[in-house]
Amino acid sequence: MRRFLALLLLSALTASAQNPAQDKETLHVKTRLVNLYINVTDEHGAIVGGLNKEDFALSEDGEPQKIVIFERNTELPLTMALAIDTSGSVKHDLPEEVRAAKRFTRALLRPIDRMSLYEFQTEVREVVPYTNSRSQIDRGLEDLQIGPATALYDAIYLASQSLAHYNGRKVLVLISDGGNTVKGVSFQTALEAAERADVMIYSLIDVPIEASAGRDLGGEHALITLSEQTGGRYYYVEQAGLANTFAQLSADLRTQYLLGYYPQRKRQREGYRQISVTMSGKQNYQLHYRAGYFADHAAD
Repeated sequence: MRRFLALLLLSALTASAQNPAQDKETLHVKTRLVNLYINVTDEHGAIVGGLNKEDFALSEDGEPQKIVIFERNTELPLTMALAIDTSGSVKHDLPEEVRAAKRFTRALLRPIDRMSLYEFQTEVREVVPYTNSRSQIDRGLEDLQIGPATALYDAIYLASQSLAHYNGRKVLVLISDGGNTVKGVSFQTALEAAERADVMIYSLIDVPIEASAGRDLGGEHALITLSEQTGGRYYYVEQAGLANTFAQLSADLRTQYLLGYYPQRKRQREGYRQISVTMSGKQNYQLHYRAGYFADHAAD
């Protein structure tokens, strides 16, 4: 019996010596690729093309990062939610919004893209689920219904939740005057939902007179902040008309730079991580990109 146990122990030691890696703990490291979509404009607001990877410097929480992916004028598939305010405050603009949105859909939507349509008033309704059918979006635009209140933040939250199920470029386009009059989701909760889903918010601010001193600015500032924090842009519709605003939005989405990096950090932590992108020798250029993202240990 003793001899049998000795032979068994010798066999185990021999196998361990022949396969030393089996005695070591296997360390699995999973690092999330962070994709950053950037629009660059000059001092006149015109889109700047032709830039190179070397023109950009990127950092996360103050720590420099190496750009491992760089693309100009990205043609990656686009997943978009178009959310239209159909409350009483903007009902006079709805016919023009429908016409302009139809032209926008026809110009932008490709077979590899998908779009959904939401309306928000007292409640939020998904009028058309995600599709690449322009005719289906057109029929949905003809089915919009007017309501008394404005559930803006609910719309952002629900649209972001639906976009979270998709990969690649994700965009939420809002057409609204910015006023939220429903006690539901808060501004901060709506913003965090968009940030966690990596959704870029583009706000088309529909106000009667942009320079009017008597209007409520709270809603407009909320839309501006949502766009700036998530890497989208905001536009005042009255400056150029809704059709031209949609055309500018379409051009912005087709002329983005894609920067990708694997976070290199001295220490890992959960929570929100701030991103900063700069350009050397291009002080007059404006960069539009998301301010950061939420991470957890499972993503590192």
